[in-house]
Amino acid sequence: MNSARAIILVMDSVGVGQADDAAAYGDMGADTLGNIVEAAANGNADQAGVRAGPLASPNLASMGIEGSARASRGRALATGLGGRLEPDVAFGYAVPTSVPKGSTGGHWEIAGLRTTADWGHFGEDPAQPYPPELISRLVEACELPGVIEVGRASGTEVIAHHGEQHLRTGKPIVYTSTDSVFQIAAHESVFGLERLYTVCEAARELCDEHRIARVIARPFVGNSADSFTRTEQRRDFSMPPHGPTLLGALSESGMTVTTIGKIGDLFAHRGIQHEYPVTELDEVFDQVLESLDEQADPGLIFVNFCDFDSRYGHRRDVIGYANELERFDNRLSEVRCALGDEDLLIVTADHGNDPTFGGSDHTRENVPVLVCGPGIASGDFGRRTSFADIGATAARHLGLVWPGAGTPIQIESDS
Repeated sequence: MNSARAIILVMDSVGVGQADDAAAYGDMGADTLGNIVEAAANGNADQAGVRAGPLASPNLASMGIEGSARASRGRALATGLGGRLEPDVAFGYAVPTSVPKGSTGGHWEIAGLRTTADWGHFGEDPAQPYPPELISRLVEACELPGVIEVGRASGTEVIAHHGEQHLRTGKPIVYTSTDSVFQIAAHESVFGLERLYTVCEAARELCDEHRIARVIARPFVGNSADSFTRTEQRRDFSMPPHGPTLLGALSESGMTVTTIGKIGDLFAHRGIQHEYPVTELDEVFDQVLESLDEQADPGLIFVNFCDFDSRYGHRRDVIGYANELERFDNRLSEVRCALGDEDLLIVTADHGNDPTFGGSDHTRENVPVLVCGPGIASGDFGRRTSFADIGATAARHLGLVWPGAGTPIQIESDS
């Protein structure tokens, strides 16, 4: 009986150098991992403090991330990461081909569904950041006293500046960013968490006609501007995939699909049997290990580590990002030790978010593809022309004839 499993770990935003089309996105010079390594080595990661020493990620190094970055960037990282390449791993990098550069398009492409047109965006006109009819329809549909309209802004700044007004008026705060998002912030207990989710569900339907990739519920707690903090109850309401994905194909074939992190939200909860929406790094790793222990059936375990992106990349926190990479690395070995004899592990990313770069947007970058598992022909498989090759490789490992985008990576040993 086939008991093969494929495990895909997505280090959200850990890019390895500018993509070929980075100039079209204003992202020339973006290099998330490379610039973090250089900043850490120089001891000047940001104004908030300094690193104690160079970035140490020996487990990622043992899986080939240094070679992946070198091939993508055309030069080695500023310092080594403290590990030696192991014999039974294969590594390379993949190039984005979907037009959007955010999480939704990146994950869909990994799962074999390319997006050939960009999403819609709000906030381009600061004087009128949203279509008036969208706001009026949302207010009417949800019986709201109105909304507090904010354009493109940081979520932490939004609640600090407008949270007290929200408490006084009962109006939720709507805001956006350079991403294709419509975010709604409200107090978790005063406004109500379930009520916030209901408002976001209504907004999801209204945003479909504007091709907005995600509506995001952003609950917070606290009593005043200096005590407001966002909670872990964030929920994303994504545009449904516009075509077949690897998740749906596996489910239809009778295999089990488990998602951990925000994966379920990104795929509008389609083609998934088990969904665990935890986001904090240790909680995500704990759930990965639990799923590996409990899921004996063949199938896919698809995992997102979102804090790289949301907590450190968008906030341009170089030190925090470097520390998170080390935290991830420390626990990666636990996953490798928990793999079964027929398991295939792929560690990758979905886009970049260089914390040394200007602004607060994602960056258009290639992503690492690090593979270990049974019968691997070790070494550098080089450049892959689409993220979709990741999903195609997982599909072949699981014995699925996948008609979607992507070409499986030739990683099998001849012996």
